[in-house]
Amino acid sequence: MVDYLANTEINSQRIAAVESCFGASGQPLALPGRVLLGEGVLTKECRKKAKPRIFFLFNDILVYGSIVLSKRKYRSQHIIPLEEVTLEPLPETLQAKNRWMIKTAKKSFVVSAASTTERQEWISHIEECVRRQLLATGRQPSTEHAAPWIPDKATDICMRCTQTRFSALTRRHHCRKCGFVVCAECSRQRFLLPRLSPKPLRVCTLCYRELAAQKRQEEEEEPGVGSPGQPAYLAGAVCGASSGDDEDSDEDREGSGDGDWPSRVEFYSSGVSWSAFHS
Repeated sequence: MVDYLANTEINSQRIAAVESCFGASGQPLALPGRVLLGEGVLTKECRKKAKPRIFFLFNDILVYGSIVLSKRKYRSQHIIPLEEVTLEPLPETLQAKNRWMIKTAKKSFVVSAASTTERQEWISHIEECVRRQLLATGRQPSTEHAAPWIPDKATDICMRCTQTRFSALTRRHHCRKCGFVVCAECSRQRFLLPRLSPKPLRVCTLCYRELAAQKRQEEEEEPGVGSPGQPAYLAGAVCGASSGDDEDSDEDREGSGDGDWPSRVEFYSSGVSWSAFHS
């Protein structure tokens, strides 16, 4: 099917139509051998709330964006190479059904379909395209993935200290390493996470300690790394108040104590209710 459609006029017209919907803000999508296999609307769990997003599955990439006018205008185009994608089906809960997680090294997020059948079709088609793409490129499946951000409404209190209560004046932040919702005091540190950004990013107290310990161990095994007058394990780590790196992205805009939370709560895969994270 893919090989048959690769150089056909109908495939070229379909890809051109997608490019037209994204307009000048989107990247060109037409490439030799690229085939548009399917499209549809999925609900993406964003930081503030779940929102509909248009998704396009090509034989080598997954493209999604915000819907301005259905089938006519989209914005905030995102392109994900399929060889970087891993899928994880999620358990059913009373609040959320037909969900799965799309995981990559740079970003992971949860989407849901309108029905179980639609979810299974999306998953099977994406996984088949990933398998073919890995075979074509000779790459191994990704083993490291970014943590998905836990939605703001999942908790009323900081998931690290469990003391700070969020309000209109006390804002939520997200740890870039574990995705937990945390207060400003529990996320004052910054650490360099090269897979995510060339600059140090906000991390929670627990992740900071773990990352610093890991870096210290690595640099003890490799002497001479670090900067004069600074412990080697702190190279690339920055402490301080928020520098505004916690603002929502365009697509989502529309102490030492760790309290009682486990160090790693599998929020999505455990099927735990959001209410379980409220005091």
